Amino acid sequence: MSFFSNNRTTNCPGPITHNPLNGLCEKACIEVKKVFDACLKQIQEVDLRLTVNTYTPASPTEPLTFVSASCVSGNVTLNNLVVDRFDDRPCFARVSGDVVIPVEIRYTDANGVPGVATANITIPEDVVLYVPQPSIFPFAIEALASCVTPSGEYVGDNVFSINVCITIILKVVVEAELLIPSYGYCPIPQCQDYSQDACSGFFDLPLYPQITPVEGTRCGGGN
Repeated sequence: MSFFSNNRTTNCPGPITHNPLNGLCEKACIEVKKVFDACLKQIQEVDLRLTVNTYTPASPTEPLTFVSASCVSGNVTLNNLVVDRFDDRPCFARVSGDVVIPVEIRYTDANGVPGVATANITIPEDVVLYVPQPSIFPFAIEALASCVTPSGEYVGDNVFSINVCITIILKVVVEAELLIPSYGYCPIPQCQDYSQDACSGFFDLPLYPQITPVEGTRCGGGN
């Protein structure tokens, strides 16, 4: 089993189905990134031109045929960052910079050889965020991004044109130690080995269907 595989103990991650005060046993100090503020922006770019940085394998035979593209979300960077505080609004600031999103472009060359090219999408951001006052451990501005590319084509000279939908999240964070209520350590259950036993999934089902209440009605009949 695992936390969520046929495990019915209450001291595990998941939804709270009882009084949340039951089982609290300590105040735990945890090291986390505390998020002071965050905002989300979603944009659509049509015919966005991307210049390729590298090809794998190198020197493909042109023309190239676009297959797909995806962002490397874990490597997003924020360049040219400027934080300009407002004199009349304590703890608020204008935050500007360039969100650089690495992209992997999959293609086939003129000989039918598949390959991967890398490029960067650069999106300028200029927003207002809550920024905490100076402290010994300073705040940081971080960017997350994800994108979907419905279509694209190779236009020549190491340039691809893509249509892309982009989601960007900017966050103000501080590495901190927080004191939080805790139920103690998670009991780690034994792993459940994969099995092709035809009955295993069937035997895990409840005997009877679960009743889902419909708004405006009461289960079990009655007036």
